Amino acid sequence: MTAALNETHDPSLKSWIAEANAEDAEFPVQNLPFGVFKPRAGKHTARVGVAIGDRVLDVSACGAAGLLPDASEAAAACASSSLNPLMALGPFHWSRLRSALSRLLRSGSELQSRVPADALVRAAECEMRLPAEIGDYSDFFASIHHATNVGRMFRPDSPLLDNYKYLPIAYHGRASSIVISETPLKRPIGQTKLASAEVPVVGPSRRLDYELELGVFIGTGNPLGDSIPLENAERHVFGLCLVNDWSARDIQTWEYQPLGPFLGKSFGTSVSPWIVTIEALAPFRVPRSLRAPGDPQPLPYLSSENDALHGGVDIAFEIELTTAKMRSEGHPPHRLARTSSRHLYWTIFQMIAHHTVNGCNLRTGDLIASGTLSGPEVDSFGSLLEATLNGTQPFTLPSGESRTFLEDGDEVIFRACCSRSGYRTIGFGECRGVIAPARDN
Repeated sequence: MTAALNETHDPSLKSWIAEANAEDAEFPVQNLPFGVFKPRAGKHTARVGVAIGDRVLDVSACGAAGLLPDASEAAAACASSSLNPLMALGPFHWSRLRSALSRLLRSGSELQSRVPADALVRAAECEMRLPAEIGDYSDFFASIHHATNVGRMFRPDSPLLDNYKYLPIAYHGRASSIVISETPLKRPIGQTKLASAEVPVVGPSRRLDYELELGVFIGTGNPLGDSIPLENAERHVFGLCLVNDWSARDIQTWEYQPLGPFLGKSFGTSVSPWIVTIEALAPFRVPRSLRAPGDPQPLPYLSSENDALHGGVDIAFEIELTTAKMRSEGHPPHRLARTSSRHLYWTIFQMIAHHTVNGCNLRTGDLIASGTLSGPEVDSFGSLLEATLNGTQPFTLPSGESRTFLEDGDEVIFRACCSRSGYRTIGFGECRGVIAPARDN
């Protein structure tokens, strides 16, 4: 199954919210991503909203006012402080709600005048929360360029291990330390060991890095012991977001053998506040990445004609960095890289099929991340580990500062959008995080 184009994707649609019609608007009426917000003013509790232009629409308030009659059950689920109740209803209800919201928000809607005054809030006046209660978090390693770049640093003669082209590699991350965009990240403390040292030491990481990743929120899960076949995987995806899988490279290097990432990753992972639904992304579906001549074809459970033709999503990403000095001197954020989800070796649906082939049960609200998204060129690398060749090639910023890894006060900004001729461009918003000093003890 692949999400089909419908009236909500019509590029000619306009909204009665003027800001949504701007050419550079990330959230036009064709997008309608979901998130959890709380107005800063008043005594309102957190609840589900959709982004439209520079506003946030309270979905449950519109449902209670009788403005979403074709999706009343889904609208009622949005009274929650997380998206989990809506996610658990499944794709039929997700689509019905998105269609009802599109009709409510488009120009000429007869219901416009009935939208409660306090149901439409400026985004700048809202506090965004984590969009879902995340029970589990799995992080993949699905960009072959990233895997090759990193492997070449440590295994120059054999950068890719034998299993890489046969299965999507992943590890189980730490759900409790996932935070919403704009949450400061304390520099982690852990064991590190220089190659020249006899014993390790404990202290703040000095090789702190970002990792640009695509996040996948699971809507409906599968029972323990069952699997999700590749051809059904899309029905379990609620939507996509941006993920920064912060990494302490020096802690990671010392600890990762023989079992893989632990404290070098678990101190924090940032996610963007808006989830772009898989249905909104229908115009931007593309074939999965072509494999190089001689590469093995996916095993049967990871292969289908539909996934080969429509398993990819064409998303353009951008990484920017700003330092405390840059901000004080009025410099704009400095772009470090641009890359694309087209560089993923495995599709998000193959990741889900592999994740569950052993009977592992995914649950509503689970987060899956793609792993670092890197392209073939330096200006498309999704981490500083790659861009600075493991810290050996520093780069200079507009302020005159140089960097190999992140310093205290540095802020990393991820952005993404989907564009295609004949359709409205839609955005993902931002995923931001600033590095705070390590704790004193």
